[in-house]
Amino acid sequence: MIKDTSGQDVNFTKRRSYKKPLIVLALSLAVIALCAQAFMGNNPGSVSVDRASLQIATVNISRLVRDVAASGKIVAANAPKVYSPERGYVDLQVKAGDKVNKDDIIALVDSPELNNELKQQQSVLARLDGELQRKHLEARRQKLSLTKTLDLAQVELNAADRENRRAQLSIEKNLISQIDLEKAVDDLARAKLSYKHAQQEVELAKDTLAFELKAAERDLARQQLIVDDLNRQVRNLTIKASVTGIVGNLLVQQKEAVTQSQPLMTLVDLSNFEAQLQVPESYANELGLGMEVELTLGAKKVTGLLSAISPEVNNREVTTRVRFDEELKGIRQNQRLTARILLENRDDVLQIKRGAFMQQGGTRAYKVIGDTAQLVDIATGASSINAIELLEGVSSGDQLIISSYDNFKQAPTLLLR
Repeated sequence: MIKDTSGQDVNFTKRRSYKKPLIVLALSLAVIALCAQAFMGNNPGSVSVDRASLQIATVNISRLVRDVAASGKIVAANAPKVYSPERGYVDLQVKAGDKVNKDDIIALVDSPELNNELKQQQSVLARLDGELQRKHLEARRQKLSLTKTLDLAQVELNAADRENRRAQLSIEKNLISQIDLEKAVDDLARAKLSYKHAQQEVELAKDTLAFELKAAERDLARQQLIVDDLNRQVRNLTIKASVTGIVGNLLVQQKEAVTQSQPLMTLVDLSNFEAQLQVPESYANELGLGMEVELTLGAKKVTGLLSAISPEVNNREVTTRVRFDEELKGIRQNQRLTARILLENRDDVLQIKRGAFMQQGGTRAYKVIGDTAQLVDIATGASSINAIELLEGVSSGDQLIISSYDNFKQAPTLLLR
């Protein structure tokens, strides 16, 4: 058997060298120390910042225009909704996007209930009219009868008067007895009384007939008003356009059953537009009608006046309307826009350009002095989209860093490179 060479092998233990890692570690610590010294500078608590990365603005005294930014869209100043006047079935005569002129027929509503009610009331009107005519005939008949009664009473009075005069002449010649004379006198008195009562009865009967006729005429007039109103409602079933423009959205389907006052469609008057703006609710109490508004439509700038302010807040915003100072061409419904509502104009206000430094509360700012910036206390007042009013801590001509302070860690001094 041939032996291997394992008996000739010798084990050696290699010694690890620590010299090279120690050199690398020492060099790294030296570089870190140099960088820290360059970064911190000679002043303790300071931070070195590249000047080119900062936004620096100069404090100045000028007019401050307090304003609020808002966004919105173009809406038609007059965009009425069309409602169903009664319950029934709608027959649409137009489609969305169709052009319409004022008084064009845009929908028909078939209301069987209203049509049936109209026919019933027309029947009642015809009955009352017939009753009134009958009362007129009855009044003529009664007047004729009363006239006959009065005429007969007049004839009896004349006859009694004549008999009384004959009796007076006869008693003077002793042709009749005293009893016959007294009878003639009594007959005359009775005839006068009958005639007087007949006159009063005729007058009372005439007043009664006139009252009954007037009451019947009033009933007829009242029923005529009911029929006229129903006719008006039936005419309203033919719905006409209230403005000249286009049909917006159709809110119902063709031949759909609708209820009274249900929206059917919207009409858009293209002759007059307004801007609808959404303003943060924090400015709601400062808004007022008639305030000037600057609006930006693409590359075009226009002005207007605040014409309406919603009394309610939705999603932390207040809806407002702006009326343009001039007629605009080439704008469309729902076109987006931005706006500035001018709340206040003040002259000679110490101010600075608005910047991200206000995110720290606006109570401290870095004032640039040569190649350094010192953290100073300030007090701010009114603000606008572009500027902030400064009340104390700085003066006109001072320079402040207005960019974000997030990376400065409230260091009292900045070294500007």
